[in-house]
Order: sequence, then C-alpha cells, then structure tokens
Amino acid sequence: MITFLNEIPPHAMHDTSFLSTQLTTKSPSEDEAGLSILTVIGQALTPYIVSQVVEGFSDIFNATSIHLHPLHNKLGDGVVVVKGRLSENADSQAETTVPALVASLSARYHVDLGIQDVQPSLNEPGLLVMDMDSTLIDIECIDEIAKLAGVGEKVAAVTEQAMRGEIAFNDSLNHRVACLDGVPEQQLQQIRDSLPIMPGVQLLIAILKQHNWKLAIASGGFTYFANHLKARLDLDEAVSNTLVIEQGILTGEVSGEIVNAEVKARTVKSLAERWGVPSAQTVAMGDGANDLVMMAESALGVACHGKPVVNEKADVAIRLGSLHCLLYFLS
Repeated sequence: MITFLNEIPPHAMHDTSFLSTQLTTKSPSEDEAGLSILTVIGQALTPYIVSQVVEGFSDIFNATSIHLHPLHNKLGDGVVVVKGRLSENADSQAETTVPALVASLSARYHVDLGIQDVQPSLNEPGLLVMDMDSTLIDIECIDEIAKLAGVGEKVAAVTEQAMRGEIAFNDSLNHRVACLDGVPEQQLQQIRDSLPIMPGVQLLIAILKQHNWKLAIASGGFTYFANHLKARLDLDEAVSNTLVIEQGILTGEVSGEIVNAEVKARTVKSLAERWGVPSAQTVAMGDGANDLVMMAESALGVACHGKPVVNEKADVAIRLGSLHCLLYFLS
C-alpha cells in the first residue's frame, strides 16, 4: 500500500479537491521506467476508492508511486495513475488473475481500470483503428436493416453468435446478408441519416487529431455506412464490406473480399506502414470477438463496452466510460 493513502484523514476520504492536492505532489520519477501502470478512471474518484482499488491489487501489484493523469478532470473524469511492479505470481497467471481482478474491482467501485506494461504516447503521431458497429456507433447496422425488412430477430441472433465468437464471421455475414435480399436501398439511407454516434467519439477524435494521429474504421459492416462516417467525422480511412445493390434493391450478397478479423488486423499493419506510424504507436478499439485479432496486431487493444471474452483478452477495457476514456491509457 502506498504510504500517503494510509494517512488520509477520514473526513477527506470523499473530497475530490483533497485527492488533487495530495496526488499532484506525487509525480513519477525518472527511475520508474519499466514499471507497470495501473490507471483508475471515474467521474467521482475519491482517495477512498483509489486506496481500495490499489489494496485490491496488492497481492499481485506492488505500488511504488501515484499521481494524477495529465488529463485529470479536464475531460470530465477523475484519472489517477499508479506505478508499480507486477509480482511473479501475476505474470504466471496473467490470463486469469489480472483480468478477473480488473473486472471485479471495476464493478465493485464503478471505475474503469487498466494495467499496462507500456503505453503509446499521445504526444507522438499514432494510428487508431476503430470497429464501427456497437463501437463507433450505438447500433448494429445489419440488425437495423433486418428490422425494417421484417427479419430482425433472425439476423440479430446470428449477430450475437458472431460477436461472441461462436460462429465463423464469414459464414455469419453471408447468412445475414442473404436475409436482406429484396430490401430497398432507401431503407439503408433512412438508417444512415440517423446513425447514433457513441458518446465521447467526437472528443476522442478531436484530441487525437490535435496530436497528429491518423484515424480509421475497419469494420465487418458496410461501406454504405462506414464511408458516410468517414466523411462525417473527418477520418482518414474506412475499410468495410460492400453490399451488392442493383436497381436500388439489395441482392443479398456482398462483393469483394470479406472484411473479417484477419483483414482488420491486416488493415492496422498496412495503414501503419502507409503513414509511417511505428508499431508501438498503434491502437485498435472494438467490442466483439471479430476485433481481437486487430487488437493483438496493435500495441494497445482497447475493448469498448465489449463482450466478456473481449474485455478479458483486450489489453484494457472501457466498461463504464465514454470512448474518450481511451486517451487515459496513453502516456
């Protein structure tokens, strides 16, 4: 346990200003290079919550310093960074112990948490590749098309299986798209014109652009929506599937190579090479099992309100906050 946390008087346990006063004097020192980083994010962080989270990790994480993230309270969130060293026990059981603790403590104290060995730098040019459906936007476009076509439940069930990794993506996509045979293109336009952007997206994009980052979509969804979002949000690239439309009617087919997990991962690598972005500065964000391969290809894989398997396997997970919380996992 970090000494000063034990010394916080009871009356200050829920005083955010006290938190700021205490932690701003605890800056990271140069000799802390190579330590792991525990980030604690919450809209109402208190010294008590921070101390309880650090104590919760104490069996596997030896904390050595604590300080406020440079963006603390600037974007509406309290953000505390704890540096320390993971125990050998944590290393040997990293696939179970660390993810389980993060999930448990996140739920118990209503905070977002992440433990990282290294962090991409916000202050150096980087690349963020984002999934679209249920990540960048708050719907699954194919499910919305299916609802208008009267086959919503049938298609949504297959979507859920694919998101959980229970069915091969190519098979699931072909099966779902086949159900859309005969749907008028006009229905797609109706959905496209009212796409609900996820909270925090525009703030995330604006700040990354200020720091010369490249931004892209890699989606198993459709160009009809992805290209629209690329223009709407001023992104640099969008890669997705193309629905075949003939005389204003969907044929129930996609054309060209299907954008699946492997293609998404290849997109991260190819875009980084195109723009000269070091691999250490690449970030991928998504919510479904189909995003795990591109997360593994990136220096930082971020689950965004993801399925359980994605939260567990991603480097860090945003469970509660908006998408801009990704910024707190950058140095």
